[in-house]
Amino acid sequence: MQGDFEKLGDAYVNGSLAVEGRPRDIINVGVCLCEKLEKSRAAGLMKFMTRFASRRMSMAQEAANVRRHYDVSNEFYKLWLDKRLVYSCAYYQNDDDDIDLAQEQKLSHLCRKLMLKPGEKLLDVGCGWGALLQWATERHGTIGTGITLSERQFEEAKIRLAHLDGKVDLAIKNFKELEECSLFDKVVSVGMYEHVGAAALPTYFSKMAMLLKPGGVFLNHGIVSTGGQPGPSGGEFIERYVFPGGSVSTLSTLAREISSAGLEILDIEDLRPHYVRTLLDWSERLEQHKESAIAAAGPEVYRIWRVYLPGMAYAFERGWLSVAQILALKPKDGRPAPRPWTRAYQYLY
Repeated sequence: MQGDFEKLGDAYVNGSLAVEGRPRDIINVGVCLCEKLEKSRAAGLMKFMTRFASRRMSMAQEAANVRRHYDVSNEFYKLWLDKRLVYSCAYYQNDDDDIDLAQEQKLSHLCRKLMLKPGEKLLDVGCGWGALLQWATERHGTIGTGITLSERQFEEAKIRLAHLDGKVDLAIKNFKELEECSLFDKVVSVGMYEHVGAAALPTYFSKMAMLLKPGGVFLNHGIVSTGGQPGPSGGEFIERYVFPGGSVSTLSTLAREISSAGLEILDIEDLRPHYVRTLLDWSERLEQHKESAIAAAGPEVYRIWRVYLPGMAYAFERGWLSVAQILALKPKDGRPAPRPWTRAYQYLY
Protein backbone atom coordinates (compact mmCIF):
# COMPACT_ATOMS: atom_id res chain seq x y z
CA MET A 1 0.00 0.00 0.00
CA GLN A 2 2.76 2.43 0.87
CA GLY A 3 4.38 1.96 -2.52
CA ASP A 4 1.05 2.70 -4.21
CA PHE A 5 0.76 6.08 -2.48
CA GLU A 6 4.34 6.96 -3.43
CA LYS A 7 3.65 6.03 -7.06
CA LEU A 8 0.56 8.24 -7.10
CA GLY A 9 2.59 11.13 -5.69
CA ASP A 10 5.34 10.65 -8.25
CA ALA A 11 2.81 10.45 -11.09
CA TYR A 12 1.17 13.68 -9.98
CA VAL A 13 4.45 15.58 -9.64
CA ASN A 14 5.85 14.47 -13.02
CA GLY A 15 2.58 15.32 -14.74
CA SER A 16 1.53 11.85 -15.89
CA LEU A 17 -1.46 12.05 -13.53
CA ALA A 18 -3.69 15.09 -13.99
CA VAL A 19 -5.99 16.36 -11.24
CA GLU A 20 -8.71 18.87 -12.06
CA GLY A 21 -10.72 21.03 -9.69
CA ARG A 22 -10.01 23.13 -6.62
CA PRO A 23 -7.10 21.61 -4.62
CA ARG A 24 -9.06 21.91 -1.36
CA ASP A 25 -11.99 19.94 -2.81
CA ILE A 26 -9.69 17.29 -4.26
CA ILE A 27 -7.97 16.80 -0.91
CA ASN A 28 -11.31 16.52 0.89
CA VAL A 29 -12.42 13.80 -1.52
CA GLY A 30 -9.13 11.93 -1.17
CA VAL A 31 -9.24 12.01 2.62
CA CYS A 32 -12.83 10.80 2.69
CA LEU A 33 -12.01 7.90 0.38
CA CYS A 34 -9.03 6.87 2.50
CA GLU A 35 -11.06 7.01 5.69
CA LYS A 36 -13.94 5.00 4.24
CA LEU A 37 -11.58 2.38 2.92
CA GLU A 38 -9.70 2.42 6.25
CA LYS A 39 -6.40 2.56 4.42
CA SER A 40 -3.21 3.90 5.96
CA ARG A 41 -4.89 5.29 9.07
CA ALA A 42 -1.72 4.77 11.09
CA ALA A 43 0.67 6.09 8.46
CA GLY A 44 -0.54 9.61 7.94
CA LEU A 45 0.91 13.02 8.15
CA MET A 46 2.35 12.39 11.59
CA LYS A 47 4.79 9.79 10.28
CA PHE A 48 6.61 12.60 8.50
CA MET A 49 6.65 14.56 11.72
CA THR A 50 8.10 11.86 13.95
CA ARG A 51 10.25 9.52 11.87
CA PHE A 52 13.42 11.55 12.38
CA ALA A 53 13.11 11.57 16.17
CA SER A 54 16.19 9.38 16.61
CA ARG A 55 18.27 10.58 13.65
CA ARG A 56 20.82 13.37 13.77
CA MET A 57 21.80 15.26 10.65
CA SER A 58 25.13 16.76 9.72
CA MET A 59 25.33 20.50 9.11
CA ALA A 60 25.87 19.79 5.42
CA GLN A 61 22.68 17.72 5.30
CA GLU A 62 20.75 20.38 7.21
CA ALA A 63 21.86 23.01 4.69
CA ALA A 64 20.95 20.78 1.74
CA ASN A 65 17.48 20.11 3.15
CA VAL A 66 16.78 23.79 3.76
CA ARG A 67 17.96 24.81 0.30
CA ARG A 68 15.84 22.10 -1.30
CA HIS A 69 12.78 23.97 -0.04
CA TYR A 70 13.71 27.65 0.12
CA ASP A 71 16.02 27.96 -2.87
CA VAL A 72 13.28 27.02 -5.33
CA SER A 73 12.97 30.60 -6.62
CA ASN A 74 12.50 33.96 -4.96
CA GLU A 75 10.21 35.00 -7.82
CA PHE A 76 8.03 31.94 -7.16
CA TYR A 77 7.50 32.87 -3.51
CA LYS A 78 6.87 36.53 -4.37
CA LEU A 79 3.82 35.47 -6.38
CA TRP A 80 1.82 34.12 -3.44
CA LEU A 81 3.40 35.29 -0.18
CA ASP A 82 2.71 38.77 1.19
CA LYS A 83 4.68 41.81 0.03
CA ARG A 84 7.20 41.37 2.89
CA LEU A 85 7.77 37.66 2.12
CA VAL A 86 6.79 36.30 5.52
CA TYR A 87 6.67 32.51 5.17
CA SER A 88 4.97 31.55 8.43
CA CYS A 89 1.55 31.74 10.09
CA ALA A 90 -0.06 35.18 9.80
CA TYR A 91 -2.07 36.88 12.57
CA TYR A 92 -5.64 37.86 11.68
CA GLN A 93 -7.57 40.33 13.82
CA ASN A 94 -10.62 40.81 11.59
CA ASP A 95 -12.56 38.75 9.06
CA ASP A 96 -11.58 41.03 6.18
CA ASP A 97 -7.82 41.19 6.88
CA ASP A 98 -5.81 40.41 3.77
CA ILE A 99 -2.52 38.51 3.88
CA ASP A 100 -0.39 41.67 3.74
CA LEU A 101 -2.08 43.21 6.78
CA ALA A 102 -2.21 39.89 8.67
CA GLN A 103 1.53 39.35 8.27
CA GLU A 104 2.31 42.87 9.44
CA GLN A 105 0.11 42.22 12.46
CA LYS A 106 2.11 39.03 13.11
CA LEU A 107 5.41 40.92 12.95
CA SER A 108 4.05 43.52 15.37
CA HIS A 109 2.74 40.80 17.68
CA LEU A 110 6.12 39.07 17.77
CA CYS A 111 7.98 42.30 18.50
CA ARG A 112 5.63 43.27 21.31
CA LYS A 113 6.00 39.84 22.89
CA LEU A 114 9.77 40.26 22.74
CA MET A 115 9.39 43.65 24.49
CA LEU A 116 11.96 45.20 22.17
CA LYS A 117 13.71 48.42 23.15
CA PRO A 118 15.90 50.80 21.12
CA GLY A 119 19.51 49.69 20.95
CA GLU A 120 18.85 46.09 21.97
CA LYS A 121 20.61 43.32 20.09
CA LEU A 122 18.13 40.97 18.38
CA LEU A 123 19.05 37.60 16.88
CA ASP A 124 16.67 36.09 14.30
CA VAL A 125 17.50 32.40 13.82
CA GLY A 126 16.26 31.39 10.39
CA CYS A 127 15.59 34.97 9.30
CA GLY A 128 14.16 34.11 5.89
CA TRP A 129 13.92 37.14 3.61
CA GLY A 130 14.48 39.53 6.52
CA ALA A 131 10.96 40.83 7.21
CA LEU A 132 11.08 40.53 11.01
CA LEU A 133 14.53 42.11 11.26
CA GLN A 134 13.42 45.01 9.08
CA TRP A 135 10.25 45.54 11.14
CA ALA A 136 12.11 45.38 14.45
CA THR A 137 14.89 47.72 13.31
CA GLU A 138 12.65 50.35 11.71
CA ARG A 139 9.94 50.39 14.38
CA HIS A 140 11.76 49.44 17.57
CA GLY A 141 15.32 50.63 16.94
CA THR A 142 17.01 47.26 17.47
CA ILE A 143 20.42 46.16 16.21
CA GLY A 144 19.71 42.96 14.31
CA THR A 145 21.56 39.79 13.38
CA GLY A 146 19.97 37.25 11.07
CA ILE A 147 21.13 33.83 9.92
CA THR A 148 19.77 31.54 7.23
CA LEU A 149 20.99 28.48 5.34
CA SER A 150 19.22 29.54 2.14
CA GLU A 151 21.41 31.30 -0.40
CA ARG A 152 18.40 32.68 -2.28
CA GLN A 153 16.87 34.10 0.88
CA PHE A 154 20.19 35.66 1.87
CA GLU A 155 20.56 37.34 -1.52
CA GLU A 156 17.05 38.81 -1.39
CA ALA A 157 17.32 39.86 2.25
CA LYS A 158 20.56 41.74 1.54
CA ILE A 159 18.71 43.78 -1.08
CA ARG A 160 15.64 44.41 1.07
CA LEU A 161 17.69 45.45 4.11
CA ALA A 162 20.43 47.37 2.29
CA HIS A 163 19.12 50.69 3.64
CA LEU A 164 19.71 49.38 7.18
CA ASP A 165 23.44 48.90 6.68
CA GLY A 166 25.18 49.02 10.04
CA LYS A 167 21.98 48.16 11.89
CA VAL A 168 21.40 44.64 10.53
CA ASP A 169 23.98 41.92 9.90
CA LEU A 170 23.06 38.90 7.76
CA ALA A 171 24.94 35.65 7.29
CA ILE A 172 24.57 32.20 5.75
CA LYS A 173 25.25 30.22 8.89
CA ASN A 174 24.06 27.24 10.91
CA PHE A 175 22.89 28.08 14.43
CA LYS A 176 25.57 25.70 15.75
CA GLU A 177 28.24 28.02 14.35
CA LEU A 178 27.12 31.05 16.35
CA GLU A 179 29.72 32.13 18.88
CA GLU A 180 28.52 32.25 22.46
CA CYS A 181 30.75 35.22 23.22
CA SER A 182 28.25 37.31 21.26
CA LEU A 183 25.24 37.61 23.55
CA PHE A 184 21.87 39.03 22.58
CA ASP A 185 19.13 40.83 24.49
CA LYS A 186 16.44 38.99 22.54
CA VAL A 187 16.42 35.83 20.40
CA VAL A 188 13.57 34.84 18.08
CA SER A 189 13.03 31.72 15.99
CA VAL A 190 10.06 31.61 13.59
CA GLY A 191 9.38 28.41 11.64
CA MET A 192 12.95 27.27 12.18
CA TYR A 193 12.99 24.53 14.81
CA GLU A 194 11.10 22.17 12.44
CA HIS A 195 14.29 21.87 10.38
CA VAL A 196 16.46 20.93 13.35
CA GLY A 197 15.12 17.42 13.96
CA ALA A 198 13.71 16.11 17.22
CA ALA A 199 16.98 14.45 18.28
CA ALA A 200 18.79 17.80 18.21
CA LEU A 201 16.21 19.81 20.17
CA PRO A 202 18.20 19.75 23.45
CA THR A 203 21.25 21.09 21.59
CA TYR A 204 19.16 23.68 19.79
CA PHE A 205 17.39 25.17 22.81
CA SER A 206 20.54 25.03 24.94
CA LYS A 207 22.30 27.06 22.25
CA MET A 208 19.48 29.61 22.21
CA ALA A 209 19.73 29.95 26.00
CA MET A 210 23.52 30.37 25.90
CA LEU A 211 23.22 33.12 23.28
CA LEU A 212 20.91 35.15 25.55
CA LYS A 213 22.08 37.72 28.04
CA PRO A 214 20.85 37.13 31.63
CA GLY A 215 17.31 38.50 31.80
CA GLY A 216 16.95 38.15 28.03
CA VAL A 217 13.84 36.99 26.15
CA PHE A 218 13.48 34.02 23.77
CA LEU A 219 10.49 33.43 21.49
CA ASN A 220 9.97 30.20 19.56
CA HIS A 221 7.22 30.11 16.91
CA GLY A 222 6.64 26.78 15.20
CA ILE A 223 4.34 23.97 14.10
CA VAL A 224 3.48 21.42 16.77
CA SER A 225 2.01 17.94 16.72
CA THR A 226 -1.25 17.66 18.62
CA GLY A 227 -0.47 14.05 19.50
CA GLY A 228 -3.83 12.87 18.22
CA GLN A 229 -4.73 10.15 15.72
CA PRO A 230 -3.02 10.90 12.41
CA GLY A 231 -5.02 11.31 9.26
CA PRO A 232 -4.67 9.53 5.90
CA SER A 233 -1.27 9.19 4.29
CA GLY A 234 0.53 12.25 2.95
CA GLY A 235 3.59 12.54 5.11
CA GLU A 236 5.82 10.69 2.69
CA PHE A 237 4.90 13.15 -0.05
CA ILE A 238 5.92 16.09 2.16
CA GLU A 239 9.16 14.42 3.18
CA ARG A 240 10.08 13.55 -0.36
CA TYR A 241 9.08 16.71 -2.19
CA VAL A 242 8.60 19.56 0.29
CA PHE A 243 10.48 19.34 3.61
CA PRO A 244 13.15 16.63 3.51
CA GLY A 245 14.49 15.90 6.98
CA GLY A 246 11.81 17.90 8.74
CA SER A 247 10.03 17.01 11.97
CA VAL A 248 7.84 18.63 14.59
CA SER A 249 7.27 17.82 18.26
CA THR A 250 4.37 18.14 20.66
CA LEU A 251 3.89 21.36 22.56
CA SER A 252 4.65 19.56 25.82
CA THR A 253 7.97 18.33 24.40
CA LEU A 254 8.99 21.82 23.34
CA ALA A 255 8.03 23.27 26.72
CA ARG A 256 10.07 20.57 28.48
CA GLU A 257 13.14 21.11 26.30
CA ILE A 258 12.99 24.90 26.66
CA SER A 259 12.71 24.56 30.43
CA SER A 260 15.53 22.00 30.50
CA ALA A 261 17.72 24.52 28.70
CA GLY A 262 17.43 26.75 31.75
CA LEU A 263 14.76 29.15 30.48
CA GLU A 264 11.59 30.11 32.35
CA ILE A 265 8.43 29.95 30.23
CA LEU A 266 6.41 33.15 30.44
CA ASP A 267 3.66 32.66 27.86
CA ILE A 268 2.29 30.13 25.34
CA GLU A 269 -0.18 31.04 22.58
CA ASP A 270 -1.83 28.64 20.14
CA LEU A 271 -2.54 30.06 16.66
CA ARG A 272 -4.02 27.03 14.86
CA PRO A 273 -7.01 28.83 13.21
CA HIS A 274 -4.68 31.53 11.94
CA TYR A 275 -2.59 29.00 10.04
CA VAL A 276 -5.62 27.44 8.36
CA ARG A 277 -6.51 30.82 6.90
CA THR A 278 -2.90 31.69 6.06
CA LEU A 279 -2.43 28.48 4.07
CA LEU A 280 -5.73 28.94 2.23
CA ASP A 281 -4.82 32.54 1.37
CA TRP A 282 -1.47 31.33 0.01
CA SER A 283 -3.15 28.53 -1.94
CA GLU A 284 -5.65 30.90 -3.55
CA ARG A 285 -2.90 33.34 -4.55
CA LEU A 286 -0.82 30.52 -6.03
CA GLU A 287 -3.80 29.37 -8.11
CA GLN A 288 -4.31 32.92 -9.36
CA HIS A 289 -0.70 33.05 -10.59
CA LYS A 290 -0.46 29.59 -12.10
CA GLU A 291 1.29 30.52 -15.35
CA SER A 292 3.75 32.86 -13.66
CA ALA A 293 4.51 30.24 -10.99
CA ILE A 294 5.28 27.63 -13.63
CA ALA A 295 7.49 30.12 -15.46
CA ALA A 296 9.36 30.97 -12.23
CA ALA A 297 9.91 27.48 -10.81
CA GLY A 298 8.70 24.90 -13.33
CA PRO A 299 5.55 22.75 -13.56
CA GLU A 300 6.68 20.17 -11.00
CA VAL A 301 7.25 22.74 -8.25
CA TYR A 302 3.89 24.33 -9.03
CA ARG A 303 2.11 20.98 -8.78
CA ILE A 304 3.87 20.16 -5.47
CA TRP A 305 2.92 23.44 -3.79
CA ARG A 306 -0.56 23.34 -5.33
CA VAL A 307 -1.40 20.25 -3.28
CA TYR A 308 0.91 20.90 -0.32
CA LEU A 309 -0.62 24.24 0.77
CA PRO A 310 -4.30 23.18 0.94
CA GLY A 311 -3.23 19.79 2.29
CA MET A 312 -1.53 21.43 5.23
CA ALA A 313 -4.55 23.70 5.71
CA TYR A 314 -6.67 20.58 5.99
CA ALA A 315 -4.31 19.08 8.57
CA PHE A 316 -4.53 22.21 10.74
CA GLU A 317 -8.28 22.45 10.27
CA ARG A 318 -8.75 18.85 11.41
CA GLY A 319 -6.52 19.45 14.42
CA TRP A 320 -3.76 17.02 13.42
CA LEU A 321 -1.29 19.91 13.64
CA SER A 322 -1.18 23.28 15.34
CA VAL A 323 1.22 26.20 15.68
CA ALA A 324 2.38 27.79 18.91
CA GLN A 325 4.44 30.70 20.16
CA ILE A 326 6.41 30.02 23.35
CA LEU A 327 7.89 32.99 25.18
CA ALA A 328 10.64 32.40 27.75
CA LEU A 329 13.02 34.37 29.97
CA LYS A 330 16.61 33.67 30.97
CA PRO A 331 17.24 33.88 34.74
CA LYS A 332 19.38 36.75 36.00
CA ASP A 333 21.81 36.61 38.92
CA GLY A 334 20.56 33.14 39.79
CA ARG A 335 16.97 34.33 40.15
CA PRO A 336 13.97 34.45 37.78
CA ALA A 337 14.06 37.47 35.48
CA PRO A 338 11.56 40.32 36.02
CA ARG A 339 8.33 39.97 34.08
CA PRO A 340 5.27 42.12 33.27
CA TRP A 341 2.28 41.77 35.59
CA THR A 342 -0.17 41.20 32.72
CA ARG A 343 -0.29 40.43 29.00
CA ALA A 344 -1.23 44.00 28.15
CA TYR A 345 2.19 44.58 26.51
CA GLN A 346 1.24 42.08 23.81
CA TYR A 347 -1.91 43.83 22.66
CA LEU A 348 -1.23 47.58 22.76
CA TYR A 349 -1.65 48.05 19.02
